[in-house]
Amino acid sequence: MKTPYQSISLLFGLLGVLTSLSVVSSAQGKEPVVVLTAQGKVLEKEYSGQLDTIQKEISAALPAIDAKKKTAFEAARAELGALKAPPEDAGQAVHQTYQAAKPLAEAKALESARPLLADVEALLTSDALDSKLMKGAILRHGTPAGLAEFAQQSAKHKALLDKLFADEALMKQILKSGGANGGEYGEAMQVYTAILQASELARKPGILQRLALGTALHQPWLNGKDKGGSVNGIVFTDHRNPDGQVARYLHFEKAYLAKELDPQFKDFNAWECRFITNDPYSNEELTWGRAMLRQFRPDHITNPDQKWRYTRVVKSDLPYTSTRHDDSLGLPQQQALALGGICGRRAFFGRFIARAFGIPSRRSTQTGHAAMNRWTPDGWVVNFGAWWSMNWCGPQGGLDFYLDSQAREHEADYLQVLRAQWVGDALGQEDVSIRHYGQGGDLWDGLAFYKKRAVVEAANQEQAAADAELAALSAEEARLLGESDKVLGDGEVEEIIIPEEDKKIVVAEDGTITVPAVACTSPKNNTDKVAFLKSWDGGMQLHYQRLGLRPEILRYTIEAPAAGKYELSLNASTVSEKYEVIARLNRRTLVNTMLPYTKGSWQRTEPEIIELREGRNSIQLTFRAPNRGVSIKEFQLKPVK
Repeated sequence: MKTPYQSISLLFGLLGVLTSLSVVSSAQGKEPVVVLTAQGKVLEKEYSGQLDTIQKEISAALPAIDAKKKTAFEAARAELGALKAPPEDAGQAVHQTYQAAKPLAEAKALESARPLLADVEALLTSDALDSKLMKGAILRHGTPAGLAEFAQQSAKHKALLDKLFADEALMKQILKSGGANGGEYGEAMQVYTAILQASELARKPGILQRLALGTALHQPWLNGKDKGGSVNGIVFTDHRNPDGQVARYLHFEKAYLAKELDPQFKDFNAWECRFITNDPYSNEELTWGRAMLRQFRPDHITNPDQKWRYTRVVKSDLPYTSTRHDDSLGLPQQQALALGGICGRRAFFGRFIARAFGIPSRRSTQTGHAAMNRWTPDGWVVNFGAWWSMNWCGPQGGLDFYLDSQAREHEADYLQVLRAQWVGDALGQEDVSIRHYGQGGDLWDGLAFYKKRAVVEAANQEQAAADAELAALSAEEARLLGESDKVLGDGEVEEIIIPEEDKKIVVAEDGTITVPAVACTSPKNNTDKVAFLKSWDGGMQLHYQRLGLRPEILRYTIEAPAAGKYELSLNASTVSEKYEVIARLNRRTLVNTMLPYTKGSWQRTEPEIIELREGRNSIQLTFRAPNRGVSIKEFQLKPVK
């Protein structure tokens, strides 16, 4: 078997196939109906013949299946399948009966699968049939007609598929990564080749090669082909990204090399990478998102609760309100943060900001609600909504995705899952439903499903303790929680140590006084309204939060070297439309200053003229309620000449 590096080297020989990105783009505009030319029909017959040959060879190589064990397995699955979740208004007794019966039926089905899995263990742990099984899986998933439709376009198109079928290591990496979206293996090879042509780094083993492959595999489905699935679980895309797959890959390569992404990004596999580059927003917005969060809310980037790292900004600064648009406020995601919105906009922004930092994320639809799923070191989790049993993404149910993501953590065991699926594909058997958890499907895909269940159960991952509280919520309770600004498990406000050097007030030679925002005499530490944050570029900053029970006054004491008029200006970062900051000087003079809409960058307010007396002066700052969040780095008092 070839190594991944050899696979890339062989594929790189075809880099001349694509001379421009227009070739990739043209694939997305195809008609939904498969139309074969005379040559295409010849190719379809060739691929069908190859699939028939593989089916016969695999059938002959399979071990005998014990009829009694198979009957017991099928009976247990039928018993489980007969259990249907009652409607919400069915009454407490009906729900209790169902909830008591379901785990018993699931356990019975799993136990009935174990003897069969033991009997076929030698087959599933061996790679002897992998070459045939993998090719059969791709032929079945891509379909002879679908593959012929791609290959008939030119000899170079067919050569891409020939190269794929000749490269076992690449086939295995592709199938381990979920297969080509919608069965479009030719188009995926086209995109992958174009990325390799554009990036030397993508041709070498490592995260960038995995990112290139994941990007190519997860390209949006072509028109009319959005009913397809995947070799081992659906891979549902967002809308087409506006910059194209090659430009999207290059964007993340650049961000990775600039160390702008999450430190864990380098370890993601190609399957996880599928859920990073698949975003409907522009590369310009992704660049803005990273810069905005580094300046406006750097604490969300380093949040130790990785379930809410990055995405906590939705709770803190994207209010739940009616969704509206205003192009004067900038790009779509800049508008979203500036204006707020209902659950869909909040979930979209959460997914966008997680992906901007290289964290795999995907959509999560729920009844009357929109949430999101995201990767964490402890497994995939749900943000802004109900537990996995109540969400879905396109044709795939949440529980199916969650089980698959857990089983994938055990690579050797997961290969057994794949081989069972490949056998079912080679034999043309029905797949287990990906929408209705564990329902339907013939023998081999059923065994693959219960192999996942067995792997997850053995690893004690069935339901992590961290999920228990969320899983216990009803759909309505979870919806209300998703729409609120609360996070389960929130504790008391944590204190922070503010170094003295970060509070030092500096007087320049020209008399300009620079006052760090964290140099206030009150409050002296975090409150539910004021947060003292470590700035991304060094030093500290103060964040006056949107949330909090009541307005708070920031008090400063300043020693002026001379009496006279001074220009007061703040270095602030905002993400919403203009509003006022109120300054009170020496308990008498009130000054209202408009904060600019900075889209998260640092910007100085227009100077306001105030009068200071020589020696001690007091300045108080506050914001009208209800307020949006604002970060302040420092403010200056510059003598008026």
